[in-house]
Amino acid sequence: MKRDRKAKILATLGPASSSEETIRALFEAGADVFRLNFSHGSHDDHKARFDLIRALERHSGRPVGVLADLQGPKLRVGAFADGPVQLVEGDTFRLDLDRAQPGDRTRVAMPHPEIFDALVEGTDLLLDDGRIRLRVERCGADFAETRVIAGGALSDRKGVNVPGVVLPLSALTDKDRADLDYALQLGVDWVALSFVQRPEDIVEIKGIVQGRAGIVAKLEKPAAIGSLAAIVAESDAIMVARGDLGVEMPPEEVPAIQKRIVRACRQAGRPVIVATQMLESMVGTPVPTRAEASDVATAIYDGADAVMLSAESASGKYPVEAVRMMDRIIAQTEADPYYHQAIDAAQTPPEPKKADAIGAAVRDIAALLQVAATVAYTSSGYSALRIARERPQAPVIGMTPRRATARRLALVWGVHAVLCHDVQSVSEMSDLACDTARTAGFGRSGDTVVIAAGMPFGASGTTNLLRIAQID
Repeated sequence: MKRDRKAKILATLGPASSSEETIRALFEAGADVFRLNFSHGSHDDHKARFDLIRALERHSGRPVGVLADLQGPKLRVGAFADGPVQLVEGDTFRLDLDRAQPGDRTRVAMPHPEIFDALVEGTDLLLDDGRIRLRVERCGADFAETRVIAGGALSDRKGVNVPGVVLPLSALTDKDRADLDYALQLGVDWVALSFVQRPEDIVEIKGIVQGRAGIVAKLEKPAAIGSLAAIVAESDAIMVARGDLGVEMPPEEVPAIQKRIVRACRQAGRPVIVATQMLESMVGTPVPTRAEASDVATAIYDGADAVMLSAESASGKYPVEAVRMMDRIIAQTEADPYYHQAIDAAQTPPEPKKADAIGAAVRDIAALLQVAATVAYTSSGYSALRIARERPQAPVIGMTPRRATARRLALVWGVHAVLCHDVQSVSEMSDLACDTARTAGFGRSGDTVVIAAGMPFGASGTTNLLRIAQID
């Protein structure tokens, strides 16, 4: 199934989208990659959905990516004795490690000693997605006396955010490690790591994954923005997770941060996903707001590789309609003549490497000769990634003999992934590329394709060959 757009759609599966019929409908509506959210559901739930995705892939003949999203170290307060309490501006409120005593209007447990280790006088704490703000006036290894800056009702197990502070904790909890092990046993293609603060978090999970899946760093902590270049360099892909990011920093700063992250990823040639509340109103209504449609379009104009649906497809009333709407917004945006101007204006110079030189040449040749398609014959996916970095006007056919590579490329801008056999010569590769472009519906007899590959075939990261061929 050839998509008539370059940007990809990542759809989250959940209670509203667990049946075979709905998952197939989501795929036919435009979903390229499916997200399994390990913050919710059991392992058995995720396995059932994973098996349905793989069955769909076999039926459709098109590689489909699966992303496992780990919950991460979600920080929460404890429980209250008599239900929710009202925190009033100006009052004092104590946080401590005493989980044996239920909370009241003067104190509550916060069973995270790592937070107390990082607190200093004047630190702000945000509770319940930022609705309540506390300021630390005095603190120690097991307590914090705070002043209520912005009050409100606080109930059991509400989340805690500590903006501007790098917390001394791993991005992987015990639950995450168990979920990661299970996801890798299933055979997921991507693993998303939540609440990344520093590049060392990526190094830690890569040591566990050992190349069995690509690593997506979810940027939702302001501390990560200070190490943006290093985190992008260490990761296989990036997700702009605007939910917690919008809690921990002023909302007016989030759009600029989003553009900065997308620009950094495009420069490095890393796939980048823009996520959270993109079509939020479609959780309950069949159409989005105009502002939401504009939000999706903005990410596409910036050159994002993918946009993501969360509750819209996982638990909303209109999961298929949400994917179909996102598909239409992307297609309409990419059809705008200004789209290519915006993409070209944000282009950064390639790095002085063979693969980037080939990628830049492919882009120029595709524009000059008006080719039907560009083709990357790739084992690891590297050639396709370097071509996609250049955002050529012609579609990129990512031909690979490795099923795992084809599935990962389902996330990458402009890449139509095709599983093929190993080739032994340049002429065989050229014939296969032309035949694939024709049978996939990208070109017909007489059309030109431009092909990039690495010699010797099968060796990762060796992009060094460019060939122009004509479809017979």
